[in-house]
Order: sequence, then C-alpha cells, then structure tokens
Amino acid sequence: MPHPVTHLSALARCRALGVAGVLLLALGAAGTGALPSRNPFPALVALDEVRHYPGPALVCASFGLALLVAAWWRLGGLVRGDHPPTPGALLVTLTLWAAPLLVAPPMFSRDVYSYLAQGAMVGAGLDVYEQGPATLGGPLAAEVPAIWQHTTTPYGPVFLLLATAVAAVTGTQLALGVIGLRLVAAAGVLLLAAVLPSLARRCGVDPAAALWLGVLNPLVLIHLVGGAHNDALMVGLLGAGLATAMARHPALGTALLTLAALVKAPAVVALVFVAPLWAGQLAGRWRTPRALAGTAVVAIGTTVAVTALAGTGYGWIAALDTPVSAANWSLSSALGRATRALLELIGADVAPHAVSFWRWAGLAVALAAGLLLWLRRDELGPVYALGLGLGALVLFGPAIRPWYLLWGLVPVAAAAAEGRLRRWAALACAGLAVIILPDGFAPGIAELGQALLGGGLAALLILAVRHRSRLGRHLTTTYLLLLRFAAGLLLRPAPAAAADHRRAAEPLTVEHDVAHRPRPAPTPSPSRGTR
Repeated sequence: MPHPVTHLSALARCRALGVAGVLLLALGAAGTGALPSRNPFPALVALDEVRHYPGPALVCASFGLALLVAAWWRLGGLVRGDHPPTPGALLVTLTLWAAPLLVAPPMFSRDVYSYLAQGAMVGAGLDVYEQGPATLGGPLAAEVPAIWQHTTTPYGPVFLLLATAVAAVTGTQLALGVIGLRLVAAAGVLLLAAVLPSLARRCGVDPAAALWLGVLNPLVLIHLVGGAHNDALMVGLLGAGLATAMARHPALGTALLTLAALVKAPAVVALVFVAPLWAGQLAGRWRTPRALAGTAVVAIGTTVAVTALAGTGYGWIAALDTPVSAANWSLSSALGRATRALLELIGADVAPHAVSFWRWAGLAVALAAGLLLWLRRDELGPVYALGLGLGALVLFGPAIRPWYLLWGLVPVAAAAAEGRLRRWAALACAGLAVIILPDGFAPGIAELGQALLGGGLAALLILAVRHRSRLGRHLTTTYLLLLRFAAGLLLRPAPAAAADHRRAAEPLTVEHDVAHRPRPAPTPSPSRGTR
C-alpha cells in the first residue's frame, strides 16, 4: 500500500507537470496562436517581437502541450490506483491547469472572433441568420476568416444572448472580448465539473474517474478553454440537465437540456433519452406518452421564452445546415470524395453528387444507431446510451472536430463502467489533442517538423527524469544536444515574406480545409462553412 506522502507527492508532481505544460503552451501561443492581425496591447512591444519567432514559439507550444497530455495521463493512473485523488483535489488540479489559459491568446481556432462579430451584429440589430460578419464591418469582422465572412450563424439564441452581452461590454477591444467569451466557456466547464460527480454516482461510476475523463481532459482545456468554444456551455448544460433529471426533477432537467440545444443543436438528442427517465418516475397508466408529452411541452415552452427574450427569431432552425459544406472533413465526406474521384475517372454524370450522397448516408447510419440505442436504453442505461448516440452522430455526421468528441464523452465519462471503451476514449482524446497547430492553420513541412521537435523534446525529458539511471543520463545528454541544435536552428527571426504569407493564409484547423489557401477576396461564399 503506497504511503500517503508518496501519493500526495505523485499528485503534486502531476499538477506541476501540467502547470508547466499550460504555461509553455500559453507562452508559445503568444507567437503562434490564433492571433489577431494587430497587437491588441500596443504598449507591450514584446508581443510584436514574439511574432517574429514563430518557429521557437511553435516548438515551445508543442513542448507544453506534450507535457500537459503526459500530466493528464499520469493523473489517470493515480485515479485508477489504490488511493485515488478526491473529486475536490481534482477540481483544484483543474483550476491550476485552466487558469493560465484564461488570459492566453486564442489558440487552435479563430471561432472566438466570429462569436464576437455575431454578438456585435445582434447588438446592432442585424440578422445573423441572414447575413454574415462582412455586413458588420469594422475591427471585429476584420478578424473573421474570409471563409466565414458571408456565412450565417448556426448557433441558438442562448449563446447569442451571451455573445451579445460580451460584445456590448467590450466593444471593439478584442483582448477583452476574447477574455469575456473565455469566461463564458469557463462557466460551462465549471458547471460540468460541479454536476458530473453527482451524475456519475447515480450511474454507478467513480466520480473521480468521471472528472478525469470528462473535465480534466486535454480537449476540454485546450479547445473549450483555450479556444473559447461555445461547446463548453453546451456540454455544461447537458451535464446539468442529465444530473437534474436523474435527481427526480425531470421537468427542470428537460428545460436545462433545451437550453443546451439552444446553444448548439446536437444537444436536442438528449431530449429523446430524458423522456424515458421522466416516465420511470411517474405512476399510473400511460407513463411513456405522458412523459413524452411533458418533455415536448417543457422544451417548446423553453424555446419560445428564450427566443422571445433574445429577439433573434427562429432563423436558427433554417440555419442548421450551416455545418455542411464542401470543405468539411469527416468519415462520410472522405468516402464521398473518394467515390467522386472514382466516378470522375469513368466519366459518370453522378460524380458531383457523391459527397452529398455519403453525407446523407452517414446521417442515416447515425439515426439508425440512435434508434437502436434508444430501444436498448433500459439495458444500457439512458445516460450511457445517450453518450453512444452522440458519439455516433459525431462519427457519422457531416463534420468532425476534435472537441466534438466531448459531446458524447461527457455522458460516457459519467455512465460507462471501467473497461475497453473508457481506455479507447482516453487514447482518442490524447491523440486528438495534438493534431491541430496552435494557430489553426494546416501545417506545412516546416511547421510539422517544429511541432514534432517540441513534442519529441518533451518526451525525451520525461523519459530522462523517469529513468535516473545510466540510461537516464544518456537520454539527458541526447536531450541537451538536441536542445542546443534546435536553439541554433530556430532562434532566428522569420523572414518577413514568410511571416506575411502565414498571416494571410486561410486559418484551417480541421474546421476548414487541409491545405493552405490564400485569403480570397470578400466575395460571397458559394457554400456554407462549419463550426
């Protein structure tokens, strides 16, 4: 049995490793994050200087990201050990790891600039379901990538209310606006952290294990906090709604789940699974029809009230096809592109419809999987079945983003027993955390090499520290030689032309495309983009 002091020291080491990781990630993001076109703090000349060294900044960010993932993985070993940390101790760890990211530059995506522009549009009386940020103009719209300039928003009135409030308070101050939306995202993460332990207990799962997989996850930290994605608010309300419904308050739980769907539409799937929970808490005859009717009444009433409060109308219903565009990447889109290429080789007239066909086929598979899971809800448990259903929607849907995995991961973290699914989910999270560059661009050969160098140096350092033997000394020597070589190679200002080309290129993450494209002139996009 490990001595308590040893256990506490292990937890402290995990915390320190993660804090070092997020600090280095935040520092690197100052030179290679999803930065605005101009320094928002002109008095801080050092911020402009850091931008002239994107290579070292990317190595630094990748080094820090690798340390963060390693710290999370080691923490998982402690959670599964004989003396796991308490949920309170894990929440302290979450605070330590997330705090530096609240004030770091945006990273891994430029969506936060679109959020600010859309909030300002609503405040200016513009219809965000009919017009794109180009209509707004000004410094906020100027930061929105060209592919989104004429794209309407797919987001619901709950999020637009909050984005409008942030834009009204911060005006055209980009840095303050980003921090404001980060706080909204952090509130969603804190809500999830508050309700997930109780939801896990009701599902028979260790609360510490649920927090480790569902909240301290690197995808939550770097994308929901670092990227300020509104998915944070959606999954927070999703967890709160499920926990409330499981606590025998199905009407309030349904209202919270509806609010989640009024942030991002995929959360509406949860309403289908919460109705059986409501039915199980009723007495008498016709329990299922009564529960379905109650769910529908509460959901419709919440939608009408929130939409009236926001004053945005119901255009978000028609805008739900916004996430479908030719530039999206997913399993169905990849099959569609491969099929189209083959059909074009043989000169088939149906080639242009291949991508659309496979996307509809993917949605049909997701719908069939959801129906099967709903029919097996009593066997699997409604929360677990919901997690698998949302996972199927992500896997077979028309667009995949690393942080979309969190839609299904939150219910799975709360309801899945320890076993193969949790292990594979953790591996997927660790892998997806490192596939996007901090600036949100598709990597060139140089950027890919710099990212691999940063991650490799972090891996060597961890191995050298763990093996304090002769092997460890050899690793340390190799590490120092590589570090010296990397410093001589990278610590040079980037050529002005290369830096200008990098800033002018289209930000891609996996939200956009897979190859660099120059920023096009602001002409209407022929198809809608995705978030």
